[in-house]
Amino acid sequence: MTDSITETARRIIVGVDGSSGSKHALAWAMAQAHLTGATVEAVTSWQDPISYGYSYGFPQGAYDGESFSSIMTKVLHDTISEVVAEVPAPVPVTPRTLEGHPAQVLLQAAEGAQLLVVGSRGHSTFAGILLGSVSQHCVQHAPCPVVVVPDRAP
Repeated sequence: MTDSITETARRIIVGVDGSSGSKHALAWAMAQAHLTGATVEAVTSWQDPISYGYSYGFPQGAYDGESFSSIMTKVLHDTISEVVAEVPAPVPVTPRTLEGHPAQVLLQAAEGAQLLVVGSRGHSTFAGILLGSVSQHCVQHAPCPVVVVPDRAP
């Protein structure tokens, strides 16, 4: 790395939604950060489905007072803990839970970053689709290079 690259640019943003694809993406991002001296920010997002006129089908009271933000924060922390325990050279990961559509949240978080890393598919993808809608949107609109990590067989 040259001196012209600032610490801000040494950030690797990785999208995490708890899916196996996002776990592979986080592991890849951590390995890359270890090699390049970058920092890792694991980003997840949430949206209140009621404000968009639909629900995810959760039974009323299923989370008893837990907000979508707190649920996604728990998913993010659990995913980070799981991946850190499995990678050979873990690096510190900064978790960020932000409100908004996943693609928009990731694109905003990637401003000024060295790299954006996403899994090829998340939770809400139809079987057989090679690239999910969030990954596709990030590839087409990111302000930095994007790495799409394929989901490996379990």
